[in-house]
Amino acid sequence: MSPALAVRDVETRELMDDPHADARMLARTYGRFGFVNALVSRPGTLYRRDILPRVERAERAGRLRILDVGAGGGDLCRLLAGRLRHDGYDAEITALDADERAIRWASAHDRGAGIRYRRALTTELVDAGDTYDVVLSNHVLHHLDEDELQTVLSDSMRLVAPGGLVSHHDIARSRTAHVLFAAATWPISRTLLADSFIREDGLISIRRSYTVAELTAIAPTGWTVRGGLPSRLELRWEEGSARS
Repeated sequence: MSPALAVRDVETRELMDDPHADARMLARTYGRFGFVNALVSRPGTLYRRDILPRVERAERAGRLRILDVGAGGGDLCRLLAGRLRHDGYDAEITALDADERAIRWASAHDRGAGIRYRRALTTELVDAGDTYDVVLSNHVLHHLDEDELQTVLSDSMRLVAPGGLVSHHDIARSRTAHVLFAAATWPISRTLLADSFIREDGLISIRRSYTVAELTAIAPTGWTVRGGLPSRLELRWEEGSARS
């Protein structure tokens, strides 16, 4: 691994996290997330492996409740809602984000998905006594410092209902991930990704992300860290694991 990627670059912040970020570029970034995440995040695997088995069980007791932490533009929530509807199922999906700009954009682009959009922190949902069958996130962990990470993990455990699942997905930092993302986005940087933060922020995200070994070292008892392709990691907790 190159020296620049040997350790997490926790000092560099993504451009879209700047509260004064250009509003037009930010909106274009939200609008392109679905395309990028469909390529790198493998949401279909999440749906088949973790959502479908639970929605089938939940049908006997009521609607499946899903919480997406740090939902950004809401593309994952809309994808899950669309697939569930296509397969004849219904679910209550909540898109949670602390950034008002993200919630405002996502709710304006719901496109009939019926998502619940909330601007709040996970701790506020815990205080309200909310529970969900599945608590998940995508590309959120690398945004957090260690204290924030531990808070989100602790809150996630408290928010999940009996028999439920917590599944936080992110990039796994590596030279390969950095090179492949740079190469894949360069040809479309002046067309599909033009006037957005996706390419530059994506490269920063990889530098900020954890390796599987790093995340394993700081994960609380009862959590499992999994690696996957392409350059993915998952921090997972299921009801029945030891609580910490």
